[in-house]
Amino acid sequence: MHTGSATDQPPPAAATVQDESWRIRRTAADLERLGETESVFALSNGWVGWRGVLDEGAPCGMPGSYVNGFHERRELSYPEEGYAFPQASDTVISAPNAALIRLWVDDEPLDIRTGTLRGHERVLDLRAGVLRRQTEWISPGGRRVLLRSTRLVSLPRRPVAAVHYEVEPLDGPAELRVCSDLLANERVPERSEDPRAASVLTDPLTAEAHRTTGLDGVLVHRTERSGQRVAVAVSHLVDAPDTVTATSDGTPDRMRLTVAGRLHPGERLRLTKFAAYECAPVDGTPADELADLVVAEADAARADGFDALLADQRASLDAAWQVADVRLDGDRELQQAVRFAMFHLIQAGRPDGDRTISAKGLTGNGYDGHVLWDTETYVLPVLTYLAPAVARSALAWRHAHLPEARERAAELRLTGATFPWRTIGGRECSGYWPAGTAALHVNADIADAVLRYVAATDDKRFLAEAGLELLVETARLWHGFGHWSDTGTFHLHGVTGPDEYAALVNDNVFTNLMARRNLRGAADAAERHPDLAGRLGVGPAEIAGWRAAADAMFVPYDRERGVHQQSAGFTTQPEWDFANTDEDDYPLLLHFPYLELYRRQVVKQADLVLAMQLHPGEFTADEKARNLAYYEARTVRDSSLSAAPQAVLAAEVGHLDLAYDLFAESVSQDLADLGDKTADGLHLASLAGAWLALVQGFGGLRDDRGVLSFDPRLPRRIDRLAFSLRWRRHRLRVTLTSAEARYELPDAAHDAEVELWHHGERLRVTGAEPVTRPMPPVPDPGPEPSPPPGRRPTRRSAD
Repeated sequence: MHTGSATDQPPPAAATVQDESWRIRRTAADLERLGETESVFALSNGWVGWRGVLDEGAPCGMPGSYVNGFHERRELSYPEEGYAFPQASDTVISAPNAALIRLWVDDEPLDIRTGTLRGHERVLDLRAGVLRRQTEWISPGGRRVLLRSTRLVSLPRRPVAAVHYEVEPLDGPAELRVCSDLLANERVPERSEDPRAASVLTDPLTAEAHRTTGLDGVLVHRTERSGQRVAVAVSHLVDAPDTVTATSDGTPDRMRLTVAGRLHPGERLRLTKFAAYECAPVDGTPADELADLVVAEADAARADGFDALLADQRASLDAAWQVADVRLDGDRELQQAVRFAMFHLIQAGRPDGDRTISAKGLTGNGYDGHVLWDTETYVLPVLTYLAPAVARSALAWRHAHLPEARERAAELRLTGATFPWRTIGGRECSGYWPAGTAALHVNADIADAVLRYVAATDDKRFLAEAGLELLVETARLWHGFGHWSDTGTFHLHGVTGPDEYAALVNDNVFTNLMARRNLRGAADAAERHPDLAGRLGVGPAEIAGWRAAADAMFVPYDRERGVHQQSAGFTTQPEWDFANTDEDDYPLLLHFPYLELYRRQVVKQADLVLAMQLHPGEFTADEKARNLAYYEARTVRDSSLSAAPQAVLAAEVGHLDLAYDLFAESVSQDLADLGDKTADGLHLASLAGAWLALVQGFGGLRDDRGVLSFDPRLPRRIDRLAFSLRWRRHRLRVTLTSAEARYELPDAAHDAEVELWHHGERLRVTGAEPVTRPMPPVPDPGPEPSPPPGRRPTRRSAD
């Protein structure tokens, strides 16, 4: 039987060490860690996401076939109701899964838990953007077969994903049956007791339409409460001997193509499946039109062929890697981990979409698929310099949800806009208000991302269309929320900062400094665009009020101890009893009441240290060193968000070994599953934090003043560090060794120019030739800060 051509892919030749830094390879079934592997091998393009589940769908840790923003709503209940408590939350749900392809050999299903597994290898190719698999299996009845598959989610073609699958008998004829499924309402395992896990909704999709045409089909479903509709189409190519037949059938929740026949050694059955996904509001595109849309996309992908998808995927990644690749010489394992981190950031968002990036991206259902402040504070600063159009798209999504943020502010009796702590569709989804509603810094985090993006890109159009309004409405929140003391200082009381072990505090330094930047940024932007600001009702008096509040913002400082207070009074609270805290007691939130955590000096995640990272000009060098030492001794890193900012500050003050170990922890968070939570999806903020640790930490990049400055210093383990970033439409390439720093514009015309600072020296870098400068010696920083007992990152710097 031959219905079209398909790709014949021989096994790759032996890889070099350098090639292996571009591959994540697993050569064992590792049934105990299926969920982790599925997250690591997840593929996405910012719109569609497939978890790295085996082709046959079992065994499986957690299935997942996602469309960005597709979710269902569920009710929230409280033992005691309170005013403005959210009444519903949104949870990410799987769209119909088109990745499934099952195999039977002489009527025995391929299952790696049965029979004999002679070989099983899966490889995530970071350059090609595909997941490859090769399995040699002997069925319980003694039939030996070889299976190969290649899976991709297309970066250039938003709705499209595809898989090429081939099987052959090895030592005798066999009856083979391959079933290609499109399946809705897959069963998802129940959630754990960990509050960070996802809620599970049973059968969340209601069928609206299904049809089968020849070898192809389409399913259309809707949600009951969130008012969304999703359509998925599949189109097939089959290449097999004439003895093979193909039939298809469908039900409202499943479309199946069955290809079956007797094959002999040397013969192969090849199946290529092309899928297309789309979703829309129920009151938007009708079901039949949405079905026609995805059928056309799947058919077009089939017409172009799998080889064309592979070529386009490689071309897209070649362009992305030109900017995103980081060369780290001296540690092969971490070089691979850095490229893994950058790959998942590349595929997390889109430049042409109307969606943002959730905490797990499209790799799992952790945190219910919610968008948190992680996106603006960790992920977007990286994408602003590597893929600014993706950062712009994510900020445009925030702007699109300004109406909901204004409604929430009004409900809370606040001015301006109050963005949600956790959300999918723009409304607050967190029912725990001390670490949700009170964490108002998310509003300033969004403003900070706007200011950083505009400074790096000079995108005046974005500032006029969306950025200014975001800045204005968030500034109005702070101006109305804060209050003036009798001494003429401006205060923000009753907030929760990044450290979720300290809730409802007064004058959190991080929040106050971020609000100050927000107020000043809004004032500057409004003065630069008076006509646009006037349309938003902004006048000179309001601008003056913002500036006055920013200038008088209170920043608590403990003069007796010589350190800033994370929040007012923090340094006078009782210390945590680390001596009587066992290793099994971490994370503390699962073993101690919040009442105990809130009143003591114990820090879940970097808070004041993060403030120093984002606002380096607000602290002297001595203050940074003293603050780092004080808070390092109290930060338990129960959050994956801690290691990166700690690494940046440790590098800045000269503790390069500690910085390297913290960087290693951040970049290894998922490949090593350090928190045993990777099964729920990757920690995108931690992966982005690895880039920040390298580029801001060892590269010394600072950008808080709207100009680029570098104070690079390398730890012993790094022989050379090379990275690129985009600044004002140019690609700046930075190469660092222990002896010198090299700055160049490799793609620019000779007269192109970028101004930057290197260790306090002003430089002009042009397209004509690189500029090199020596690396000054690192001053002795003194004794290394001591983390809490048992909480030091794994010592890697001395390897």
